[in-house]
Amino acid sequence: MTEPTPGISASSTGGDLAATASTAYSSALEVVSSVEPRIADAIRAELSDQRSSLKLIASENYASPAVLLTMGNWFSDKYAEGTIGHRFYAGCQNVDTVESIAAEHARELFGAEYAYVQPHSGIDANLVAFWSILAHRVETPGLQKYGAKSVNDLTEGDWEDLRHEFGNQRMLGMSLDAGGHLTHGFRPNISGKMFHQRSYGTDPETGLLDYDRVAEAAREFRPLVLIAGYSAYPRRVNFAKMREIADEVGATLMVDMAHFAGLVAGKVFSGDEDPVPHAHVVTTTTHKSLRGPRGGLVLATEEYAPSVDRGCPMVLGGPLSHVMAAKAVALAEARRPSFAGYAQDIADNAQSLAEGFLTRGANLVTGGTDNHLVLLDVTSFGLTGRQAESALLDAGVVTNRNSVPADPNGAWYTSGIRFGTPALTSRGFGADEFDRVAELVVDVLSSTEPKLTKDGNRSKANYTLADGVADRTRAASAEMLDKFPLYPGLELT
Repeated sequence: MTEPTPGISASSTGGDLAATASTAYSSALEVVSSVEPRIADAIRAELSDQRSSLKLIASENYASPAVLLTMGNWFSDKYAEGTIGHRFYAGCQNVDTVESIAAEHARELFGAEYAYVQPHSGIDANLVAFWSILAHRVETPGLQKYGAKSVNDLTEGDWEDLRHEFGNQRMLGMSLDAGGHLTHGFRPNISGKMFHQRSYGTDPETGLLDYDRVAEAAREFRPLVLIAGYSAYPRRVNFAKMREIADEVGATLMVDMAHFAGLVAGKVFSGDEDPVPHAHVVTTTTHKSLRGPRGGLVLATEEYAPSVDRGCPMVLGGPLSHVMAAKAVALAEARRPSFAGYAQDIADNAQSLAEGFLTRGANLVTGGTDNHLVLLDVTSFGLTGRQAESALLDAGVVTNRNSVPADPNGAWYTSGIRFGTPALTSRGFGADEFDRVAELVVDVLSSTEPKLTKDGNRSKANYTLADGVADRTRAASAEMLDKFPLYPGLELT
């Protein structure tokens, strides 16, 4: 295993660093306890829970003590609407420094022309991207049409015409059941209210993207925005082909790489599988496989940079300067040579987890994986995703239910469970451990049965887990977790 980021796993923690972190956290919690001890207790309990459970949620990870500590500082008290050197509040010189450093690390890490590090989350990053594309592709020509320098110069009638143009644009993205994300144009999200949306799916036989079908859908629909990226598609994407499709129909290619940004940063995805050289705009979160604080960022070509730079106050409130500081630290960590090894371990471990499931007769969407996640179809166990998720949680295995293509159980109950390898890879798990994880999961699911409803039908939510299975699984998990302690040497008083 490659050495992970210092402070998270046993193989990477020096005694001095652990002792310093222990002092820092214990002192901080003592201060918190003096005001609200219940919050301090909840923080201690959360660390205990994370240390003692198998965290397999694909969108979660463990940030280093350096990243976590960076968020607890005086930058939290500062308002800084605007951009570097152009704020609406005085006294932002230190915020300018922090934001400049974070943006520099993001540009260098991903090879991007421009980076915007203010978004508070992945959804916020997507909102900035959507409105930036609209501003670049709709607003700018509209202003030129009416001879105006800004929207403030438009007459009421001209503004109504321009608003109509904003509200009648089209977006084409991956369907939810194929692995797309709610923010890619679906009605429950604001993106589905902003855009006229259609979806492209995957091949019904293989579950894989069919680029000819994507191109056919794009030619028919003629979207302004073509979105690539996913939250539950266990394969790589050829972004060069997606750019060809976008160019053919005159669309802006936007890639949401929130889930696999760490694999891009670590060069596991390169060439046609690296979205940054091919997309006009790329969004991501800074946690997940990137292993930073919870937040988002936007990468763009110089052409789109002026529009993206208006994210605040266009759709964002004041930037969270303390989180931008933590992003800078995490991005600096990701630029270290060791991060490439960590990213490769994520992908290798996902392969091991998938093979562990397949050798035990489990059914995987697309038949495997070549990224960081595995999508297990649990219908062969006679369960819904909700039942499987709950039974695994009873046994100390933390996952999340997820739709599968053409899911008969819908988006709430689902038919799948999504597993991710970034977090346990941070702890030091390797191929043998992930094979054992697959064994434990199959054991739990094979020992779970749906309860019957009053009318004799199988419940989609209630279940029975055989006696002793949860305890047996927790004991086996604890044996593995003890070998790979989380934040070793960090002791709270």
